[in-house]
Amino acid sequence: MNWTPSGPPPSSPPPMPVAFSGSRSEFFHLVRRGAGLELVTLGFYRFWLITDIRRHLWANTEIDGDAAEYTGRGKELLIGFLVALAILVPIYLGYFLAGLEAERFKAFASFPLVAFFYLFGQFAIYRARRYRLTRTVWRGVRLWMSGSGWIYALQASLWGLLMIVTLGLALPWRAAALERYKMRHSYYGDLQGSFEGRGWEFFKRGWWLWLLTPIALYVTPLAPFIYGAFKAVEWRWWVSGIRFGGVRLESQLPKSRLIGLYWKVIGWIAALSLVFAVYLALAAALVGSMGGDGLAETFKSPEIMKSIPLLVLAGAGYLMFVLAVNVVVRVYLVRDLWVRVLESINIHGIEAAANVTARGDLANALGEGFADGLDVAGF
Repeated sequence: MNWTPSGPPPSSPPPMPVAFSGSRSEFFHLVRRGAGLELVTLGFYRFWLITDIRRHLWANTEIDGDAAEYTGRGKELLIGFLVALAILVPIYLGYFLAGLEAERFKAFASFPLVAFFYLFGQFAIYRARRYRLTRTVWRGVRLWMSGSGWIYALQASLWGLLMIVTLGLALPWRAAALERYKMRHSYYGDLQGSFEGRGWEFFKRGWWLWLLTPIALYVTPLAPFIYGAFKAVEWRWWVSGIRFGGVRLESQLPKSRLIGLYWKVIGWIAALSLVFAVYLALAAALVGSMGGDGLAETFKSPEIMKSIPLLVLAGAGYLMFVLAVNVVVRVYLVRDLWVRVLESINIHGIEAAANVTARGDLANALGEGFADGLDVAGF
């Protein structure tokens, strides 16, 4: 005899939102203090600052009530950067000496150099992501990554050529193909990742932005609107394509959500530039008054630009200007962007990550060092 239970079938658990608990003032204090230490250490503190920023973001990102943990160290990034420099500097030096010996072949030789560094940069991007994943822990289980950085770099280079041929229209399909390779080799314990986003979906959401891009090149005030909308479309498409086994992410980030962040950064940079210009004028006036000449004569004299005291003051002011811009960028385009993207995410099937076996080995920081040396690192 068969018996069928009465009542509706059990419903699946509701999607789980992602929460961020960190305060903005705490993050601002962290990056402001880090900028001061960068000034004192001539920029070398940035490896520890990057580590502190990631620890803050990871530790305040909560999924199902549990926060993530970042276990990377600043010393690892410094060592990776120094090793990368030991490899990259001889290449730069060899190219420079070859150019001196054969000036007429220098233009021809620049193409293979650019191609090499593009390939190397893509390798660095892959290895840097692998490093960050292996330093990310949630509920005591580490994420990790397999795959080959060189295979990824070769694929990225071939897609790059197609991008040139299609004037950028192949970008959505390039992003989808490369992300599929990265996610196919990403794991949370023994839970394998995958990427379900399709290039055609990305193209349908953002094709009108591609049409507006040439206009933005001539009408500059439109650029933040177009770029902010494009990044929102890209973030929503990318997050919604991520899978880990039965765990599925979904984002509802509006197109207008990030535009204000870019305008705020532009406004702050304009204000800081004005302050820097006033500082330079005051520094020049101070140096001129020390020489006993009037201000008018001082600014008319070409010798003022060769003054050692003025160059020192200008250099110090420029460093402070750059560090202040870095603080602004880190607050708005790292912390605030991170929070706004997280606010849009819901996670489906989180119960599939309940019984996961820890696997994977730690990756070294050499890839992140390459990415830092080639200026292609992410946060």
